[in-house]
Amino acid sequence: MQRSRFLYCLLFLSMTLTSVKADDVEQQIKQIKQVQKEGQGNQAASQAVQQLSKADSSALIPILTSFKGANPLAVNWLCGAFEAVAANAIAQKQLPADKLEAFILDKSQNPRARRLAYETLIKVDPEATDRIIPGMINDASVTLRRDAVQRLVDEAKALEKAGKKDEAKQIYQQALSGATDDDQVKAIVKPLRALGEKIDLQKHFGFLSDWQIIGPFDNTERKGYETVYAPEEKLDFSAAFEGKEGKVNWKSVNTDDDYGVFDIAKELSPYKGAVMYCTADFYSPDEQSLEIRLGTPNAWKIWVNGKLLFARNEYHRGMVMDQYSVPVTFKPGKNVILLKLCQNEQTESWAQRYQFQLRIARPSGTGVLSEKPEATTQLSR
Repeated sequence: MQRSRFLYCLLFLSMTLTSVKADDVEQQIKQIKQVQKEGQGNQAASQAVQQLSKADSSALIPILTSFKGANPLAVNWLCGAFEAVAANAIAQKQLPADKLEAFILDKSQNPRARRLAYETLIKVDPEATDRIIPGMINDASVTLRRDAVQRLVDEAKALEKAGKKDEAKQIYQQALSGATDDDQVKAIVKPLRALGEKIDLQKHFGFLSDWQIIGPFDNTERKGYETVYAPEEKLDFSAAFEGKEGKVNWKSVNTDDDYGVFDIAKELSPYKGAVMYCTADFYSPDEQSLEIRLGTPNAWKIWVNGKLLFARNEYHRGMVMDQYSVPVTFKPGKNVILLKLCQNEQTESWAQRYQFQLRIARPSGTGVLSEKPEATTQLSR
């Protein structure tokens, strides 16, 4: 009887200690997630990380799960705590490999957390790569998907080298379906085109190539950036407006550049001290939370369906693909995108670019195409 009571007490004490430990982990994670910019919460977060780093392996999954909703600073702190706990678990051969693999395969989890779990898992189980990576070709995690794409590229190269061109072509095409990083896309497209395939990169990336454009309006002394010209108030494609150099009308323009670059200076005129407005439609089958990804060396503002989404009053930073990513929720049906581009009056050779590229993508980087209803495809705007 006494022995049974003693065992019961031990069991109760063990359960109590475990519960307290779990509560401590939860509290420490909560403290870390409260860290903010300019040092707010740093001291408390630092202390919480020190305590959390001493936790046993049972804290690993709660730490990873907590990446959801954490700001970038908090994620950095959480990464440090996770790595400390994981290193100790590996040293003691107590890493919960099965739970980590399940977490990696859970696409609802934070992509950075999933990558961290993967890099930890393969330290003790290198063969996990062969189980996990092939299934990541269209994954939401950019880095896991990149590994999957590269695996296919390497396979295709080996097949091509062995003279198996048809098989190589199929594998390259499979790799392209998941590729979003420009360097990988180029590494895939070059051999595919050499093998006789026609590749539409505008379609692959989701670039908008057909635009209506009007201008120039006055941007002398950069005053045009804040000036509200007629296109910002109403899009009337039949109207003419007073511009910087006389009356201006809307013009239909397009680009056949692989990366959707429209060069205003080359295709229209190298306007200086000027504002141009560009608009395009994006048709969505239903409500979608996507991103507008813009590249331009010019100052800009962007609206969707009349709502200002973002603006940047900065000139000549250079231009790269996906330079800016703006989250947007598209409504079902037609969505009107309006882009305001401003060129200043600098005359240096490096300040002459007046161009842009714009695409629609998922947060993962995969392109999304406009899906115009068939009934309206023949109708003009």
